[in-house]
Amino acid sequence: MIYYDHLPLDKEILDALSELSINYVFQPIFQADGKTTYAWEALMRPADKTVTELIEEYTKKDKLHVLEVATFFGAMQEFCLRGYPQKVSINSFPSDCMNNEEAAAFYDYFGEEVRGKLIVENLEYPYYSAEHCQEKSRSVRSMNNMLSIDDFGSGINDLERVDLMEPDIVKLDRELISGIDHDTEKQDNVENLVLKFHSKGMLVVAEGVEEKAEFDYLVGLGVDLYQGYYLARPA
Repeated sequence: MIYYDHLPLDKEILDALSELSINYVFQPIFQADGKTTYAWEALMRPADKTVTELIEEYTKKDKLHVLEVATFFGAMQEFCLRGYPQKVSINSFPSDCMNNEEAAAFYDYFGEEVRGKLIVENLEYPYYSAEHCQEKSRSVRSMNNMLSIDDFGSGINDLERVDLMEPDIVKLDRELISGIDHDTEKQDNVENLVLKFHSKGMLVVAEGVEEKAEFDYLVGLGVDLYQGYYLARPA
């Protein structure tokens, strides 16, 4: 279980964090050989409810910011404890970001463990705040880190969002990937997306790869990175 009471944050946010019971698991993101790990995505696992239930609860309370801070500090603590040498991808709400004091505390606390190793992955919900995303982008790039868009093709993450956020990585949603080896419409769509994102210097991740045939076809299209149960489950 992740604890927050020792962190260099103000009392109000520490009191809010103390109410959470959360663990984190990690799912690898592989390079095109299907064996070499590029990064690890941190996934929140609440002790007494599902992630969706927790987010819905905190959305109703207007306390998503608490989960934003909890995810960055909690996931990074667990990542450091595991000693993974690769990058870590941490989920972030597109409607929120840590304030200046919290971001400074985060970078001071984790130091060089963060520089060049963090991927901030903007989720597809609940809504988009241009102000928060711009601040997030500035903070991320000041530490030589990367910005990612999750679940492209679902929720609010579409081509317009990519143009606005200018991420380093775009993760294609499972809906675009499932059965692509025998679905010509999906094949044409993903091929065009890969060409478009590569022309902008962005890496493309195929999410939710569950079959060998899907993986093999996507490798042929030139997709850069892969994530899904065919390769590895979260642990």
